[in-house]
Amino acid sequence: MAITQPGESRLSLRLTRGMLSGMLLLLLGAWGALVPFFGPSFNFGFAPDHSWTWSASRGWLQVLPGSVAALGGLILLVTAYRAVAVVGACLAAAAAAWYVVGPSLAHLLRIPALGAPIRTSTGMVALQWVALFYGLGALILMLSGATLGRLTARMTADRQLAQAHAAPAETAMTESATEVYRNRPVGTGHHNDRTHAHRHFGRRRAHADADSGESRVSDESMTSGDADASATRDQTQSR
Repeated sequence: MAITQPGESRLSLRLTRGMLSGMLLLLLGAWGALVPFFGPSFNFGFAPDHSWTWSASRGWLQVLPGSVAALGGLILLVTAYRAVAVVGACLAAAAAAWYVVGPSLAHLLRIPALGAPIRTSTGMVALQWVALFYGLGALILMLSGATLGRLTARMTADRQLAQAHAAPAETAMTESATEVYRNRPVGTGHHNDRTHAHRHFGRRRAHADADSGESRVSDESMTSGDADASATRDQTQSR
């Protein structure tokens, strides 16, 4: 499985990757859209049995899906972007589905029914249905589905590769930031904030101790004064 090279966008797509599928889808779509017009020349197809004759049933059931399938193949053939290639593959898949279910839904959608097969033998009737509708739709659906699967797988692989490249870069950035933090000057950063906080706390505690000492001295002075006054009153009463 090819992986996107460094410097290449994950949405980009090399032309050679979708060239084969695009070419095959383009040829199959052209066959489905044009064979209703030149097939009657070889007694192959559905009525009317005149070459290059337009009818509504041919337009809705054969020309329309063939043109859409050819457009999807052309997109795959020329695009260099995966998102656009996915759109082309989806168009081809939708055309293939219409080839398979269109003849059965024509009556419900009020589309004129196809004419009878030009070749009426049992084997040729089956071959005309397979070559112009069911087998053609199945082949286009197989190619478009394989293309979608390949594109999806490559997108997933590129996403995983990008995540694998991003993880070591994030780890290196984290280690670099940790190393810068460890090698910072002692007096800066968080350490400086902690030192300033300790110093501020120390000053506040010293002021609190000083205020507490003054309060104790004041209380002792008041207690001593009260004791002297009481002794003086006692001496006066005894006299």
